[in-house]
Parts: sequence; C-alpha cells; structure tokens
Amino acid sequence: MKTIESIQLAAKEGNTLKRTLGPFNLVTLGIGAIIGAGLFSITGGAAAHNAGPAVTISFVIAAIACTFAGLCYAEFASMIPVAGSAYTYSYVTMVKFMPWIIGWDLVLEYAVGAATVAISWSRYFVKFLHNFGIDLPPSMTMSPFDTATLSDGSTVTGMINIPAVFIVVLMSLLLIRGTKESATVNNVIVILKVAVVLIFIALGWGYIKQSNYDPYIIENTGTFGEYGWSGIFRAAGIIFFAYIGFDAVSTAAQEAKNPSRDMPIGILVSLVICTVLYILFAHVMTGVANFKMFAGQDGIAPVALAIDQMGPTNADGTVTPAYPWLNNAIILAILAGYSSVIMVMLMGQTRVFFSMAEDRFLPDVFRKVHADYKTPYLSNLLFMVFVGLFAAFVPARVVGEMTSIGTLLAFVLVCMGIIVLRKTKPDLPRAFKTPLVPLIPILGIVSCLAMMFSLGFDTWLRLIIWMAIGLIIYFLYSKERVENHEQ
Repeated sequence: MKTIESIQLAAKEGNTLKRTLGPFNLVTLGIGAIIGAGLFSITGGAAAHNAGPAVTISFVIAAIACTFAGLCYAEFASMIPVAGSAYTYSYVTMVKFMPWIIGWDLVLEYAVGAATVAISWSRYFVKFLHNFGIDLPPSMTMSPFDTATLSDGSTVTGMINIPAVFIVVLMSLLLIRGTKESATVNNVIVILKVAVVLIFIALGWGYIKQSNYDPYIIENTGTFGEYGWSGIFRAAGIIFFAYIGFDAVSTAAQEAKNPSRDMPIGILVSLVICTVLYILFAHVMTGVANFKMFAGQDGIAPVALAIDQMGPTNADGTVTPAYPWLNNAIILAILAGYSSVIMVMLMGQTRVFFSMAEDRFLPDVFRKVHADYKTPYLSNLLFMVFVGLFAAFVPARVVGEMTSIGTLLAFVLVCMGIIVLRKTKPDLPRAFKTPLVPLIPILGIVSCLAMMFSLGFDTWLRLIIWMAIGLIIYFLYSKERVENHEQ
C-alpha cells in the first residue's frame, strides 16, 4: 500500500526524474501554462455574452477559487515531491478508484487540451504568415472535416493540419531532450508574451473611455447567465479556462531541486502574477471598446478589435488606430503563448501517466525513463503521436468549458484531500501549510462547485460520459493490476 512516507522515500531513491528546476523556472513554468488561449480568445466572448465590462469581476472570482485550490496544491506539493499532481494526492487520501478518476480526468486538461491548442496555433500561424505575404495551401492546414472559402469564392476541403503536427512534434522533442532545456525555451517565451501583454495594457490605458463602463454590471436579460450576477458567475466558469495551468507546476515536483520550498513559490507566485495581468488586460480591453462590439468575434478578433479602438476619434465617430503594428505583435504573443501551453500540457500529461504507471494503473511503458536525459521519453513519444494525430485530423471544437469542468473537479478533490489528511495525519511534517483549514479548503470546494454548476448541461453530460468510459477501463484492466502490485 502506497503511503505518503513511502512516496517521500521513493522520491529520494531509485529511478527518479532529474531534478533541474529552481523557483524561477517553476514560476515561469506556471506563467507559461496559464497565459495563453484563454486570455486572448475567451475574454471578449465572455464580456459580450455574459458579463459585460464586469468580466473583470469574473476574473477576480475565478482567481479567488484558484487561490483556495492553489493553497491546497502548495501543501500537497511540499509534502509529496513527486510527479503526478492531483492524481498522487488523491492516491494517499481517498478510496482506490478515485486516483484513477483524477488521472483520467486530467487527460481532458492535458492531452485533449494540448491537441486543441495546437489546432488553434496552426490557425494563428497561417494568419501570421499571411500578413507577410506567405500563404500556405489551405488543404494542408485543416482537418478533413474542415472547409474554407477562398478569395475567388471556391471552397476547399482540408486534408491534414501540418502546422499543428509540427508544433506538437517540436514541443515533444524539447521535452524528451530534457526538462532543463524545455524550461529555458519556456522562459524566453514567457518573457515575450508577458512583454506584449504589458505593452497592450500600457498603450491602451490612455484610450479607455469611461462611458464603456456605464453601467458596469449590465442588467440581467431574464435568462440565467446573460448579464447580471449570474452572467458574471457564468463568465467566471468560462474564463476559468484562462487560469488552467498553475496546477501543472505540481506535476514537475519530481524535477524540482528543492520541492518542499520551491513548489509553493512556483504555484502561488505564478497565479498572483497572472491574476494581476488578467484583470488589467480585461479592464483595458473592455474600456477601449464597448463590450457589445465583441459579439460574434472569435480567435484574435476581440483583441484586434480593441487595438483598432486605440487612437484618436474622428469627427464621424470612427477611430484611427494609433498602433496598427500591435496586431502582429499580439499574433506573435499568441503563437508563443500557445507553444508554451502545449509544452507544459504535454509535460503534465506524461508526468501524470508516469505516476499512474508506477502504481500499475497503466502499462509499464509510461514509466520508462531515458538513461541520459532522465525524462519519460517513451511516454513523450506516445503522446506526440496521439496528440499529433488528433491535431492533424480532428477539427477544432469549443472544448474550453469541458476542460474547465474537468479541472474544477480535480480542484474540488484536492481541497477535500487536504481536509482528510489533516484529520488522518495531523502530525505529518509539512513544509507549507494551507492556512485556516478547513475553512480555506471548504471555500475552495464551494467556489469551484459554484463555477461547475454555472456551466451548461451539455458540458456536464460530456464529463459524465468521459468518466463512465474511464471507470470501464479501470474495472476491466487497472483494478486487478493495482491489487496484484500491492500484494
């Protein structure tokens, strides 16, 4: 039977991953995973359809819930310095099938999420090249289920999304080469995209129109989730996707130099930095452009529209953009942001599966470590193929809410785990302690559940179906392997 004590002992001995990450790398790892698709792509839609300019309040609500969960993650990560994140935490605190549920749940966040982001990366890469007069064949940048209308009015059907495959392969090879090398690349990317976000905030601040904030909280239409406070909470559940990633820091615990000290720093500092940037970004975005203008926009359009509103107002009411060059910079930041998100998601997925294979929930191939690089290279290669195929041949769909609900479920269980562990092992040494237990974990559970219930029925249905498939696999394959391993 695996206990916290046995996990801590195993982390110091045997076939462990290479410890190369310090606190700075862990903070940038968190920022790299957090700042990405959510900030640039989802904010406009959440403002237009749900919260209006009060979308900033939605970011605060989501951040509060993440902070409660982050404090619980920090305590676990300081106590259990191994790969696996929420999966490992649930293993030592809950009944046996729950770790499997969490691990299966995290596939939604990491593997499926990485493929989806890769498809979006491809779309922006094509747009970026087009702005410089380079046009890739449309059939080579779409799945067979997607079509595009050309400038001459003809329609072309996709064959394979080559750019999406390219970025998945590139990030996977970086991860195979080593966590330290991957972290260095991630650090550069983080500096680039944070710089662009700060430039957007600084340049846009002077063009904020106070009339766009009046009224700040739009009156509800009579339908739950359409403005008013229900809309603010619905938007919080949607933009929660923008915060997903700080928990990925905990999957790197077995590669941290001093995990008991550095893991809480990486989790909490990255969360605080991104929260401040998110609130300022949303404030400027809804200040320079009226929230109604974002309706019907997708992808980069919300941010581009806001940039186009940064400039002097003409006599006819139109605006002359003062910073047209900023649109290309934003696309570059999105490409960089997506790249680091893909890399961290792939890393998180392989580390979770590494731990699950160690416990025999999964085949042994997922726990093979490279002799020189000390990375789970076979797992990286398998997910490179799986995610690459998904990105190449499956069309992009709106999976943000599905990813969010899966992650919120993981957060709820981690918060519950802290309460259980304080009762069952109150004297266990803790380098970092979640304050005000059980209040903080309970607030984390309540806030995460509130955002889960604010999401639509179809999102819940997909989660239930996904979990049902996971339980079938557990009882037909994993249960017997785990029981034999523990005997």
